[in-house]
Amino acid sequence: MKAEEIIKTLGLERHPSEGGYFKRTYESDLNANIDHKRRKLLTSIYYMLTNENPIGYLHRNKSDIIHFHHQGSPIKYLIVKPSGEIKEITLGPDIANGERPQLIVKGGDWKASQLCSGSYGLISEAVSPGFEFEDNELANADMIQQIYPELISRLGKFIK
Repeated sequence: MKAEEIIKTLGLERHPSEGGYFKRTYESDLNANIDHKRRKLLTSIYYMLTNENPIGYLHRNKSDIIHFHHQGSPIKYLIVKPSGEIKEITLGPDIANGERPQLIVKGGDWKASQLCSGSYGLISEAVSPGFEFEDNELANADMIQQIYPELISRLGKFIK
């Protein structure tokens, strides 16, 4: 299947800030009080990068996120811990060559992603407590220059 067919079949839309395509697929009926707000316990999305939109821009969320690779090409993630430590993890099916079918990104960590090759990579993300756009922060160059001046050259292409 081609990327355009998958986008249409799954009803994906362009992500408004991060790049790529997405669709929310699940919201828990259960809620919790988090920081004096009612939040869904869990939400889930499809997320896809394509060769026309190959980058997921640097951002962070308050919640923990589990990423699951479904099909297509692998996707490389850069995870930046609050300490400035960078981890590179490739989400994909080739476990023998170091790829992983699942990736956990802790709330508060910065993450960026890039399609490794091919025409698309399709994943899902499960977010707990559930994702809210107000909990998402997109990086800008000034912010990263202040927080991680030594990393700006490495992260520059992931800043919108």
